[in-house]
Amino acid sequence: MPNPRLTGLGGGLFCGATMFALACLDQLLFGSSLVVYGVLFLPVCALTALWVRRGDIVTAPVVVPIAFAFGLLPVADGGGGFGGELMGLVTALATQAGWLYGGTLVAGVITTVRKVRLMSRRAAQRRAAQGPRPQIRPRRRPA
Repeated sequence: MPNPRLTGLGGGLFCGATMFALACLDQLLFGSSLVVYGVLFLPVCALTALWVRRGDIVTAPVVVPIAFAFGLLPVADGGGGFGGELMGLVTALATQAGWLYGGTLVAGVITTVRKVRLMSRRAAQRRAAQGPRPQIRPRRRPA
């Protein structure tokens, strides 16, 4: 499995472009099924959270909801004109909020676990660099 390291912007572009492409594919193959779109959103969230580099790890839970909304453009059932498309997008966001929250939760959990592991690894390296701790002897009480 590849192990790319995306910047925060790169993670957002990856997630947004992938969701848009999957939405177009969903429109062609499944007739704009929002359930299929939501199911495909979850692994994209996980990949985005896994592939963002350590320095930009906090961006993953932020960019996935934006990518979800961007990807909804081809599959949202809107009427004619700008107002109809906007209403279709807002309706799709409201009815598919479960997928949106689920994907954001997946990205948030993965990034939290990655951050905790990173912090514990850094603490272990600091302890190893300091060397062994001096032994503390208990004080003697006068008799």
